[in-house]
Amino acid sequence: MQFIDYYKILEIPKTATETEIKKSYRKLARKYHPDLNPNNKEAEKKFKEINEANEVLSNPENRKKYDKYGKDWQHADEIEKMNQQQRSQRSTGGYSFGGGENSGDFSEFFESMFGGRSGGSRQVKFRGEDVNAELNLNIRDVLHTQQQTFTVNGKNIRMTFPAGIEDGQVIKVSGHGSPGINGGPNGDLYIRFTIVNNTKFKREGSNLYTSVDLDLYTALLGGEILVDTLDSTVKLKVAPETQSGTKVKLKGKGFPVYKAENQFGDLYISYNVKLPTGLSEKEKELFNELKKIRSHGK
Repeated sequence: MQFIDYYKILEIPKTATETEIKKSYRKLARKYHPDLNPNNKEAEKKFKEINEANEVLSNPENRKKYDKYGKDWQHADEIEKMNQQQRSQRSTGGYSFGGGENSGDFSEFFESMFGGRSGGSRQVKFRGEDVNAELNLNIRDVLHTQQQTFTVNGKNIRMTFPAGIEDGQVIKVSGHGSPGINGGPNGDLYIRFTIVNNTKFKREGSNLYTSVDLDLYTALLGGEILVDTLDSTVKLKVAPETQSGTKVKLKGKGFPVYKAENQFGDLYISYNVKLPTGLSEKEKELFNELKKIRSHGK
C-alpha cells in the first residue's frame, strides 16, 4: 500500500492556508467533476482523489493527524487510537460527492488512517457561471431613472436603473447569471453600459461642458440670451465687455449624480465671440470711427 500525497493532489504546498485549500479544491473539483467529463474514467479517478484529499486537508484534525503520521502510517500505533475518535466525527470544511458508481469510495490508505468515510454522500454543488451583457443607451436615456427588460438564459428580467449611469459602467445583478449545478447558487449578471453622446455637451462625471456663440454687440454691450441645457432652455444674462473664452457656471444644470436623489452636477459654458462678416460700407465707416475714438482716447 503506497503513501498518498494529498498536498500534491490538490496542487498546494504543505503551508497552504484553509482558504488556499478551499480555492484549489473548488477549481480542481469543477475541472474533473463527472458531470462535466462524462464517460471519462481518468477524470472520475482524479475526481475521487481530489475529494479524498479534501476530506483530509480541509478538516483541521484530519490534517494534523496526516501531517504527523502520514508517511509512517504502517508503524504508528497512535493512528489506531485516533481512528476510534475520528470514526464518530464527520469531516467538515469541504464537499462530499455522489454521481458515478462507487464514486464515494476511498483509497486503502485513507481507510487505514481514518477508518472509512467520515460523512454521508451528497452531490457537489457548483455555483453557476456569471453572465455578461451590454446595454446601449442614449445620453438622454440616463437623465432619469428608468426600467429595462433583459432576456438572460431565456428568462425576461425587468430591472430599474438609476439616473446618472456612466459610459462603460458595469452593474452587478446578483443571482441572475447561469443556474448552479446540482442545486448550487446561480451566477451573477454583469451589465456594461455604453452611453452614446450625440449632443453638443461634453460629460465628465456629473458635470457638463459646452460652448455658446456670442455676437459682437451682445459681448460688448451685454444683454440676455437663451441657452440650451441637456433637457431644457434657460435665460442667461451676459455681462458687458464679455471676452471670448469667458466661462460661466450654471449650478445644478448638469447631469444627475448616480444614486443621489435630486442631486445634479453643474453646466459650464464657454463664450465664443463671433465677429461679424460681410460688412457694408456704412458699417465699415462706423467701425473706423470707433477705431479713431479708441486711438484718441489712448
